[in-house]
Amino acid sequence: MSDIVTIGAEVLEQATEKVADPTSTETQNIITHMFDTMKQESGIGLAAPQIGISKQIAVINAEGQRLVLINPVITKRSEEMIIFKEGCLSVPGKELDILRHQKVTIQYIDENGKHTKLKVSDFLSVVCQHEIDHLDGILMTERYNRQKNLRQKFNIPQHIL
Repeated sequence: MSDIVTIGAEVLEQATEKVADPTSTETQNIITHMFDTMKQESGIGLAAPQIGISKQIAVINAEGQRLVLINPVITKRSEEMIIFKEGCLSVPGKELDILRHQKVTIQYIDENGKHTKLKVSDFLSVVCQHEIDHLDGILMTERYNRQKNLRQKFNIPQHIL
């Protein structure tokens, strides 16, 4: 049975709590469980709320990068935007075209407690933004609906927003 929490669960709709001690046994166990669950589900990214834990932790294994983002903050966003078809383990069977920043800079703490700054672009940028959205209580369906409402309100073609 999957540990993945799916759409409709309260934990997915709320902002998460900061992690006080990134190197604690509890945090390390959560990280291990997240990577195990992500692998079992054939995912490339997973946020703690997706396994029912309201903590600011996201794990990513994409494009040769294995990342643990604790208390991540996007500090810089490019003006250039890209659209990717996104899927989500918490929204099974659904793929949506989501507009994201092509490049972002993220400040976070890694699993060793080191404060880190990372610049990512294209696909990895999309994955990071998707997982950080989870930590803010935003599902891809909500982001899609926000973009759809803006398109309709301002009569913007779908390929632009």
